[in-house]
Amino acid sequence: MRRVLLTVEYDGTNYCGWQRQINGLSVQQVLEETLTRACGKPITVTGASRTDAGVHAAGQALHFDTSSSIPPEKYPFVLNTMLPADIRAQTGREVPAEFHARFLTSGKKYTYRLLNRRHASALLRLNHVHVPVPLQVDRMREAVPTLLGRHDFAAFQAAGGTAKTTVRTIRSASLAQDGDRLILTVEGDAFLYNMVRIIAGTLIEIGLGKRGTDAFERAYATGDRLALGVTAPPHGLELTRVDYPDLAFTDPVKLRWHDE
Repeated sequence: MRRVLLTVEYDGTNYCGWQRQINGLSVQQVLEETLTRACGKPITVTGASRTDAGVHAAGQALHFDTSSSIPPEKYPFVLNTMLPADIRAQTGREVPAEFHARFLTSGKKYTYRLLNRRHASALLRLNHVHVPVPLQVDRMREAVPTLLGRHDFAAFQAAGGTAKTTVRTIRSASLAQDGDRLILTVEGDAFLYNMVRIIAGTLIEIGLGKRGTDAFERAYATGDRLALGVTAPPHGLELTRVDYPDLAFTDPVKLRWHDE
């Protein structure tokens, strides 16, 4: 048996999310069924992040165990002849048996995309959230730096979150503008359930003048979910990258396991 780490990208539009569910087709299910056909034996995969329905990924990571003779680096070539067009494997590598795609992450990068113009786009409708009212981008940018650092993000978690602690560190955050497109990028050690979508929804309300630029600071101080904006729609969100420390690939036993 060997443990293989894959990175995959997917358009989440047609899926009920990453994780297997009884009420719809998930990305995990499609990958497991495809790997099972490729390897000739049942395969179960473990993902780094359980993205919600409609959320996309450019760099989701997953691991699985197999006795197949397929070289790890060849899995993308094999799988991409079998997967639907909205899921693609990008890289494959062998990792130690103790490696864990979810519990050994050192950080993640998320991207949230907005289209701010009067009329919606036919071409960007699946991965940009349309905001038809003009946004005050300067106000939004004023609020972004207050996300940085280590804070208790209890107010940034949607109902249903199961994290053991709500303290997180945001390492970088930025809001770029390209014409009528706004691109929010956030990198941190870990994220709470719907945390980035709540950040995006709050920034939209700040841009609309509905909340002050100190909204995030107020939320840290009060821990009150109502201090923040609505949870923004899922289709604007992308899991862009999953990071691992070097030790995860050489001696993962030495790392302290954690859960987001």
